[in-house]
Amino acid sequence: MSRSRRVLLALAPAVFALVACGRLAFPPVPDGAPVELPVSRAATTWTDSDGGTLELKPDGTLLADGVCSDHDIIDGEDAPRSGSGTWETWENDGGSEITVSFDTDSTATTTYLALRDSRKLKLWTYVGDPDEGSPLCVLTAPAG
Repeated sequence: MSRSRRVLLALAPAVFALVACGRLAFPPVPDGAPVELPVSRAATTWTDSDGGTLELKPDGTLLADGVCSDHDIIDGEDAPRSGSGTWETWENDGGSEITVSFDTDSTATTTYLALRDSRKLKLWTYVGDPDEGSPLCVLTAPAG
């Protein structure tokens, strides 16, 4: 048996174990298809599953109250974000990215991707490093 085949056979159980632990696979993204959100549609109050809110105002400012984000990248703590800041939207591959920046740390930003699932609009982002199995942050817009 060749050396490369022995190495491959030796590594195979480790690779399968990592996949089983979720270390080589990102968590699945929320249901829905990418959607472009003009400022007029993105500017609303988005809500996460724990009741946190992110109010995006048409003038590019925001107010957040306990909203989920990629916060453990931003400040090293597993806690929702609150405060004021700014936001902007970008079109990318047929969908929108909403980037928010908080006044307390304008160098740290969170980028949410926009999806449409049937009639429901969503913004989502990974919380921390995607391959660590952390939950996703999913925000929904009011119906309408």
